[in-house]
Amino acid sequence: RAAIAEGLSRVLADTYTLYLTTHNFHWNVTGPHFNSLHAMFMDQYTELWNSTDVIAERIRALGHYAPGSYAEFSKIATVPDVPQSPPKAMEMVRILVKGHETVSRIAREFIPVAEEAGDDPTADMLTARCTVHDQTAWMLRSLLEE
Repeated sequence: RAAIAEGLSRVLADTYTLYLTTHNFHWNVTGPHFNSLHAMFMDQYTELWNSTDVIAERIRALGHYAPGSYAEFSKIATVPDVPQSPPKAMEMVRILVKGHETVSRIAREFIPVAEEAGDDPTADMLTARCTVHDQTAWMLRSLLEE
């Protein structure tokens, strides 16, 4: 259970960091694609926010405490923190693509750990998270094509 909770804590830290970045971009996006990106980023940060609760509660269900501070998240997150100054809109999209790909990769690493422990609920949750992140990365990548 400890190894699973540790993996989920990493997924939580990355998800929260990506949530914060996405919400920041929602507030600060500018340019000709403002309206569509503003709305898309809102949908994405809402989904990410809702998922943090599910992930944290799974950690608690395993008998461990969920990390919940910026200090804790910054120590274990792989997704970089929000840029100091807002990038241009399409750079925001590129940053979010990388973030979703990273969270998916980290979640995918811990699926076998959960499966080997017979923890089907965690394996299923991580698989569902990968599906969301993979689809979101694809949709964002599609915006970057000419």
